[in-house]
Amino acid sequence: MNPAEWLHRTALAHPGAPALFHGTEQVCDYAGFDRAARAIGAALAARGLGKGDNIAVFLPNGPDYLPLLYGIWTAGATAVPVNAKLHPKEVAWIVENAAARLIFASSAPALRDAGVASEVVELAGPDHAAMLATPPLPRPVALSADHPVWMFYTSGTTGRPKGAILSCANLMAMSLSYLADVDEVSPDDAALYAAPLSHGAGLYNFVHVLRAARHVLPRSGGFDPAEIFELARAHGNLSMFAAPTMVKRLVAAARQSGATGEGIKTIVYGGGPMYVADIQEALAQFGPKFVQIYGQGETPMTITALSRADIADSAHPDWLARLGSVGRAHSVAEVAVLGTDGTPMPVGEVGEIAVRGAAVMQGYLNNPEATAKTLRDGWLWTGDLGHLDPAGYLTLHDRAKDLVVSGGSNIYPREVEEALLAHPAVREVSVIGQPDPEWGEVVVAFVVLDAPVDESALDEACTSTIARFKKPKRYVFVEELPKNNYGKVLKTELRALLAEH
Repeated sequence: MNPAEWLHRTALAHPGAPALFHGTEQVCDYAGFDRAARAIGAALAARGLGKGDNIAVFLPNGPDYLPLLYGIWTAGATAVPVNAKLHPKEVAWIVENAAARLIFASSAPALRDAGVASEVVELAGPDHAAMLATPPLPRPVALSADHPVWMFYTSGTTGRPKGAILSCANLMAMSLSYLADVDEVSPDDAALYAAPLSHGAGLYNFVHVLRAARHVLPRSGGFDPAEIFELARAHGNLSMFAAPTMVKRLVAAARQSGATGEGIKTIVYGGGPMYVADIQEALAQFGPKFVQIYGQGETPMTITALSRADIADSAHPDWLARLGSVGRAHSVAEVAVLGTDGTPMPVGEVGEIAVRGAAVMQGYLNNPEATAKTLRDGWLWTGDLGHLDPAGYLTLHDRAKDLVVSGGSNIYPREVEEALLAHPAVREVSVIGQPDPEWGEVVVAFVVLDAPVDESALDEACTSTIARFKKPKRYVFVEELPKNNYGKVLKTELRALLAEH
């Protein structure tokens, strides 16, 4: 079923319900949201765009973003959301790879200079205004369950990004699983989009449209802790998706300003490692407002979830272990930890995490080799290493490519990072392996400090919780860790930096 059908149904049932907000200002109700989408859909159809066509959206977060997406789907076309922080040449590559016939963007000249040949419709320009003035389609074009609707381009931390093909059925499964495994949603709720709508944060729009909830676009267009606290107080019942680095910044800002998270209902975190010490600090500051999810663009936001109850249950004997996990399988997912030969690993032993179920992508666009490597024997092989405990809680170790093999022993960077973060002077840390002629690889830790500290003290922090052979052989102190636009540490850049020295 076309996801735009959810918007249309909600608009028919709740036409006057407040829908889109820019900061605290209401932009439109659900009737207006739906009409804008159907008008854009009609304008696209008049251009001959519909089923089988890909349409890119290269825009920062704003109140026009969701109507454009739903307009694309109303016409029956496939949306290709592109991170607004990418360089125009990177955008040009994605547009060409997706064969996008049209792209919505803030400005055309930079894209033209980068070689984009597709038609560009500038936001708030005359073409966009004409689209909104087009007599709307009566309802969205009907789509089959396997019809592609969202081309999710991976963040591309290594090599070129790949376009994961997500169908109507994939997104419906993800959305309904949110209600089953992550959080309930009501018309009184508000979804805040402080992370890019082109990725994880945007994927949670569907369930909030289904339940006639409010959609809040910050005036800053992004993540600003002070603004988030203000919007939470103004709107109430605010839910948001945040990377762990964003949660950490929220906590730091709250401590400085005295904010308690008033008005925040739920913070769903994921997209990178959340260290146990960090989530404990977040709980102490804001209380039980947190849910963790583990997913990938290839199975959007839907592999496992660590519930609000699990995160808050400090009396449970396994609480700390569960805080360090990513929870249990989503209702629509089957999760396994497999050996290199595809056989399940025993409970507690590390292998590659695999998932199968209704949310798993159809494959990568124009990349049969990558598709065949990732989708094998009915499983999506995630490239992540982890283990399951007897109760089904999944603990991530690292990406398979980040595993450090030193002297024939496997060392998982995350356990070294957890040990170092226990030291009060350490703000952030990322561990990689450095080639070594004697050991194969040795452990190197890139460390961001809040206060001066001797390396011997860091060594002691490690050896107090992990085996001595796992402690770093070298520390590199940096002002900040390189991250992509979603807050993930770029270990490829750390390796390049290490190679330079």
